Amino acid sequence: MTAIPKKVRVPDLAQMKKRGERIVMLTAYDATMARLFDQAGVDVMLVGDSLGHVILGLDTTIPVTLDAIIHHALGVTRGARRALVVADMPFLSYQVTSEQAMKNAARLFQEGGAAAVKLEGGRSIADTVRKLTAAGLPVMGHVGLMPQHVHRLGGMRQQARNDEAAQELILDALALEDAGAFAVVLEAIPNTVAEAVTSRLQIPTIGIGAGPHCDGQVLVSYDILGLFDTFVPPFVKQYAQLGEMVLSAAEHYADDVRQGIYPQSVETRRESAAVLALK
Repeated sequence: MTAIPKKVRVPDLAQMKKRGERIVMLTAYDATMARLFDQAGVDVMLVGDSLGHVILGLDTTIPVTLDAIIHHALGVTRGARRALVVADMPFLSYQVTSEQAMKNAARLFQEGGAAAVKLEGGRSIADTVRKLTAAGLPVMGHVGLMPQHVHRLGGMRQQARNDEAAQELILDALALEDAGAFAVVLEAIPNTVAEAVTSRLQIPTIGIGAGPHCDGQVLVSYDILGLFDTFVPPFVKQYAQLGEMVLSAAEHYADDVRQGIYPQSVETRRESAAVLALK
């Protein structure tokens, strides 16, 4: 009997930081990919609103709905047996009132099966984070470049590029920790700022375009697999070119159908195997 792998829980991440073990995090959007990432030993899977880009073909994450996150979270939680599954709370699903945030977060846990939620923002949402965590809902924070704030930030650009902005970001991260967040994503900030934040916080930091000094790293899975070629951030390392493989496979299939090779080639092989079995 195959042993069921030990499930990664929220407290495990704090222990990993203490032991100096790097946390591996990837986005996931369906059960099949979640199963593969689980087998690869990924610690945390994020059902990110990045699905707006890579799944829905949108220019920003802003139109992504709560129902869309729930839909994809349900697939990921079915596929992930070991990894901790975190679900993004989409734009305006938590910023209006804390009561709204509680109701929407509860849906991600109850309907999507998530084990934690992620919110973008610092001191401005600290009270909401505190109320969620007080109710027993694990919360991951997110500061630096926040895609849901793309219009206010003036585009997808590096943040905390001067001393004043860096100090503001550190205060935001500390406020999230004080509010009960169990980890904080640091996106698109200078390496030195990420190092300073990581050293100040007792909770883990997860970097994306924030250098090597964070306690863990997260990337969009479609980026590292070479499936999304519309835009590849400069900090991304592509570990495969699956887009080219998918294109080649689809082209070969189309050629076989048009030439009458498929399904005849499969039927011929099946008939040959049946003949051999009778001998």
